[in-house]
Amino acid sequence: MPTRPFSAIRLPASLAMFGLIAMFGLIAISMAAAAEDSPYATEVVAFDPGVGGVPGYDFPEAALGEPTRTTGGSLFPGAVTPFQPAFLASELVSLGVGGSIVLAFDHPVTDDPANPFGIDLLVFGNAFFGDLAPPAGVAGGLYAEGGRIEVSQDGKQWFEVPDVEADAAMPTVGWLDVGPYADAGGLSPADFTRPVDPGMGPQEIAGLGHFELLEMYDGSGGGAGVDLATIGLEWIRFVRISNDGDVSTPEIDAIADVSPAPPPTVPGDLDGDGRVDGIDLGLMLVAWGTDDPEANLDGLGLVGGPDLGLLLAGWTG
Repeated sequence: MPTRPFSAIRLPASLAMFGLIAMFGLIAISMAAAAEDSPYATEVVAFDPGVGGVPGYDFPEAALGEPTRTTGGSLFPGAVTPFQPAFLASELVSLGVGGSIVLAFDHPVTDDPANPFGIDLLVFGNAFFGDLAPPAGVAGGLYAEGGRIEVSQDGKQWFEVPDVEADAAMPTVGWLDVGPYADAGGLSPADFTRPVDPGMGPQEIAGLGHFELLEMYDGSGGGAGVDLATIGLEWIRFVRISNDGDVSTPEIDAIADVSPAPPPTVPGDLDGDGRVDGIDLGLMLVAWGTDDPEANLDGLGLVGGPDLGLLLAGWTG
């Protein structure tokens, strides 16, 4: 039986149309994903290495993207912890005396009271704690190299951030489930868009063990926190970090836009919209008699009457 080349095969019109719809749907999804704002800097606007910076650490694009989670490459691998900071030239940019770097986000970073502790912007260097009991990981003094932080809406008019240094507290944490000198990453990554409580100062930190520090970080990946309200700006897009000192050489890893705190959990809110209403009731009825963990509000047995009672008790309509 003769065969036809593939190009000659004609698909039914309905199937061809379905294929086109699916193709355009995938394209739309891909475009939407590509257009999504990055929480980290996406552009180096300007860079001046200054004088006396660390040789070789003059690649400004190292400050783009998320902070370093695992450092050292294949030769000296290590998870980034409060005692073991990032140290490769591909991970950090060094600012010598008089040096500066200007970074830009692809979206406005807003002053958002819903952010944890009111912090809107995080700056990551490679500061770290000295270890009072090596290798146990007990926080001693902070090894930091400062750096002035300024912010701007248009990249022309700048506002200095008071009382916050770039390469300083809080040291970066890459993982929440590894030891102070782990040679590999873990399974639980820290959140680089979540700040540490700024009320935790040297007195509260000194003497804490590694895992006590991680508990204090409460899921955060660290960073120096900036509240735009202290400057009186509703939003910014540019960040300038400068070395105005005469000795230290700050190293910069990344900057991040802080994510708002998730809304409080409402018992019975199965669809996560902050309300308990008919939609949630419908979802519970769909899960009725199963062990669906979302609808099993009492955590006992299968979804049933007790769970319905808990949902109705939290009803908001």
